[in-house]
Amino acid sequence: MPPLAVIGNLARDVVDGRAPRVGGGAFHCARALRLLDRPARVITKCAEADRALLLPALVAQGLPVRWRQSGSTSAFALQYRGDEREMEVEGLGPEWTADEARGWVRAALGGARWVHVAPLARSDFPAETLAELASGRTLSLDGQGLVRPARTGPLELDRDFDPALLEHVQVLKLAEDEARVVLGDLDFEDLGVPEIIVTLGSGGSLVWARGKLERVPACPVRELVDPTGAGDAFAAVYMAGRSAGRPPAAAARQATSVVAALLARRAA
Repeated sequence: MPPLAVIGNLARDVVDGRAPRVGGGAFHCARALRLLDRPARVITKCAEADRALLLPALVAQGLPVRWRQSGSTSAFALQYRGDEREMEVEGLGPEWTADEARGWVRAALGGARWVHVAPLARSDFPAETLAELASGRTLSLDGQGLVRPARTGPLELDRDFDPALLEHVQVLKLAEDEARVVLGDLDFEDLGVPEIIVTLGSGGSLVWARGKLERVPACPVRELVDPTGAGDAFAAVYMAGRSAGRPPAAAARQATSVVAALLARRAA
């Protein structure tokens, strides 16, 4: 099977007022992919000042990691009330440029033919960078990169994204609130993306693929736990399943099972 890759910034997260910890799609995707018997690699950035806090936890997941120093680190403060979340953006991470995608990132991707891009803000991956990353590859994108404006303060989603961001995307993963913003009154097919997954928390997920919409129920988790990163984990495992030839709904069911296992570990 072809190797997989995840690319995105690490984040410094403060959840429910506790001590800062590692976050970001690069980390949460790695946590999920380590449970699968698939070659995968992670390409990421953060500031040198945050390296000691963030990078060791990612490396500990056991996947090959390519890290590059940047001038800033994504940072968030999160508060949960069940499935409801309030988020404050405390810092924006670095942009990934098209030149990087043609240079060191291309070398780091190696033979990966399926790539999940995990932006934390709209400024992380411009359209021209996504175009480079998609060249000769199947590209999966987290919808945070569409609806999260590049500003600090309370997170307020909006639809002011460049439609060119979706031109080379084969799989788009959206959380429920992101789907409301991105889709609005549109149908799934209006976005022009072949596959769209909407995660609904404890409500499961919706999988739309080439005109067919299916609902996949969630796996029950006995205790209420911090769900940070569940959507990232879902996206990574879904990509792995699709790259292995599983149909969309079957890939979503596998992703649901792995996410439940990760949440159960967090509750233990």
